Amino acid sequence: MPGVMADAAAWQPVVDALEVAGPVYVLNRRGRRPSGELGADYSVRTEIDDLDHVVEKIMTAEGAQRGLDLFGWSFGGLVALEAAARRPSAMHSLTLYEPVVRPFGRHVLPALWEADQAGDLDRAVEIVNRDVSGFSAEYVAQLRRSAVWDVLRRLAVPLARELTALDRHHADLPELGTLDVPVTLLLGGENEGVPPYGDAFASFASALPRARVVTMPGQGHLAHAHDPESLARHIEQALPVRRDAECDGRQESTR
Repeated sequence: MPGVMADAAAWQPVVDALEVAGPVYVLNRRGRRPSGELGADYSVRTEIDDLDHVVEKIMTAEGAQRGLDLFGWSFGGLVALEAAARRPSAMHSLTLYEPVVRPFGRHVLPALWEADQAGDLDRAVEIVNRDVSGFSAEYVAQLRRSAVWDVLRRLAVPLARELTALDRHHADLPELGTLDVPVTLLLGGENEGVPPYGDAFASFASALPRARVVTMPGQGHLAHAHDPESLARHIEQALPVRRDAECDGRQESTR
């Protein structure tokens, strides 16, 4: 389950590097082709409902009686946790890579909405990279000169509504922390104790005391883009052994 400023294609290198049995499904959330628009009543609950629907479809299609191994990154990490709590019997394990929760990103909402209303996607991409993620002006300038910039502009279209929905969503983390499913929390070593991702991560780690916390040395929030092979290894290591499963070595990416 990807977060904001990403789609299934952005996670393809991680899928390609994964060595797991069975199919791998990567969601194109609302606001990403070929999925539809966010919708008039969009909220985090919309995302949870969507994921719950997909989980049901996969369970039916695959006959996954032993449950799914669900992975979520950033905004998608919160959605994955909420969806797992709604349907714990469908889960074999849950892995969350730097999930976020409100008030993450609240301080940039006025500027994001100003850019949104002006149709200034360049400004929106700059805000999320400079004022949220804290990347340097030089880093953003390099992005602007690369082919990635046009992809980021497209992914920024729903950004203001997504972060607004996050800010309006009340996640009962202590209640979610009672989830009786093996949970692994992945943290990029560069973000340990560092806002905004380190602060958000600490909230989840505190609320999920039974979770296994794994720090990935040398990584930040974008390991799927910067080091997909390393992230794939950490995901594999987070998966509980399916001792009664048949491992046929198949692997797919479904969008």
